[in-house]
Amino acid sequence: MKVALVHDYLVQYGGAERVLEEFAYMFPKAPIYTLVYDEKATGSAFKGRDIRTSFLQKIPKRVSTYRFFPLLMPMAVESFDLTDYDLVISSSASFAKGIITREGSLHISYCHSPMRYAWLDYKKIAGDSLYPSYLEKFIPLIMPYMRVWDRQSAQRPDHILTNSNFIRRKLKKYYSREAHVIYPPLNFNKFYISAPKDYFLIVGRMVPYKRFDIAIKAFNDLKLPLKVVGSGPEYKNLKSMAGPNIEFLGLVSEKDLAKYYSEARAFIFPQEEDFGITALESMASGRPVIAYGRGGVLESVKEGETGIFFNDRSAQALKNAVKEFENITFDPEKIRKHAEKFDTIYFRRQVADFVIQKVRESRKIIIT
Repeated sequence: MKVALVHDYLVQYGGAERVLEEFAYMFPKAPIYTLVYDEKATGSAFKGRDIRTSFLQKIPKRVSTYRFFPLLMPMAVESFDLTDYDLVISSSASFAKGIITREGSLHISYCHSPMRYAWLDYKKIAGDSLYPSYLEKFIPLIMPYMRVWDRQSAQRPDHILTNSNFIRRKLKKYYSREAHVIYPPLNFNKFYISAPKDYFLIVGRMVPYKRFDIAIKAFNDLKLPLKVVGSGPEYKNLKSMAGPNIEFLGLVSEKDLAKYYSEARAFIFPQEEDFGITALESMASGRPVIAYGRGGVLESVKEGETGIFFNDRSAQALKNAVKEFENITFDPEKIRKHAEKFDTIYFRRQVADFVIQKVRESRKIIIT
């Protein structure tokens, strides 16, 4: 059986890319089709793999400019020739699910989210930096087309997997498709428990919907130490807001990140996320999570046992939650034990069982 993997674009290393990494581990000979690829930007996570890119790869400075061509992306993903493959697995938050496969092949899509900037306010997702000012006025004009294409392309996969019940409901709403939930993989053994130091931690890409600004404002008032790991278009703005008790560390190595998790008093999670792998990484380090109580994080954090929630997405609500946290004792071993249920081994097992079942079912259909 010939297998191909498809991913939207490989120009960063985040939760979606970690899912793709697991698919690549499970299918080591499968080529990876993607719109654009940058080895350095993905931390060389896919170095040595057979990466096959679209014509968008020829764009100069593709890591920073590929997003300027949204109307070309459906054409680019549909241009991939996948007629040789019996099984295609796509990892998609936007375009990869829209690949065209031959009759008789099986397409399973792990859908991380409906196309965010098509269905939501794109500025709330990526901010003013997503498009230059001379292009911004045209964006509302193309969004109706993008929504139509996104919904139509979501009908192409034979089966859809997704990362949380939160997103499963969105896929039903926007695509009228049922999806099977398999939680994203946590590399559990990378993380460990150690004695906490006197700081809180927040980790992620600095874009508006992550709401790092809430954490900055809250900790400015609390005067408590906060370490900030990550980068992104909001970096300069957030740093200019921060008081002397807030330290920006930029991008750090995986080894250092595990250390920061393990030594934090608690992890701050102010966004509504599809699932929220960073919250799980904190729990794998035995550290509790202080999270905004919406989205996929409700499926991983157990209130009062592995963390606490605040229900109003504001700096004041986060401040109140931090003060509440100060009066609660958490058991690091219990928190870590809870996170172990999300280890990569369970992800691989569930994906393998699902794929085997659907391959068998598809062969029965072909035979009959």
